Amino acid sequence: MFNSLTGIVTGKGAQKLFLETNGIEWDITVPESSLEALPPVGEKAKVYVWLQHTDVLMTLFGFASNSDRELFFALLKVDGIGPKGAVKIMANITTTELEHILDSGDIESLQKVPGVGKKTAAKMLLQLKGKLSLDESSSSFGNKESLPFSDVIAALVDMGYERKNAESAVEKIVHESQKSGTFENMNPSEKEDFIFRSAIMEMAK
Repeated sequence: MFNSLTGIVTGKGAQKLFLETNGIEWDITVPESSLEALPPVGEKAKVYVWLQHTDVLMTLFGFASNSDRELFFALLKVDGIGPKGAVKIMANITTTELEHILDSGDIESLQKVPGVGKKTAAKMLLQLKGKLSLDESSSSFGNKESLPFSDVIAALVDMGYERKNAESAVEKIVHESQKSGTFENMNPSEKEDFIFRSAIMEMAK
């Protein structure tokens, strides 16, 4: 499946972007936040995409950045939020604002976001609190796609640990292990296994 489309912006509308690539004009549903971040009509743009394919239609969703798309995927994991609902939420709040609201457990502010009711807000807190780390500068490791031992962090998050706690634990263990020479005779697989087990012990303290 394709990851992104790069072409000329031929039009913009309400949550709509039209992009021409090699003679094909794509009709892409885009959150307002991403729409504003993308170049104006007539200029070249790269759009990160996701295709929804059902028995009755195909809808292409687009985002100005990979972090915006990751937020979209995270919202889809919440029971009751579909693709259109996720786009509506993203149209009314920035990625950073939503991350801060979730991390602080501010359910009242969450309920004020158009498209989020009381039940949905509760589900979002339960499913996503502490598990979003979408700001590329939010971690001392830098861009999350290039985090050292990112697979270990992902595995810890899948087990239910909060992402920020997992990142902090892994960062601490990596730093201490490099300083002490623990990694010296380990292959990559052994390092990951050591960090994984050590991170669980660290977060259990």
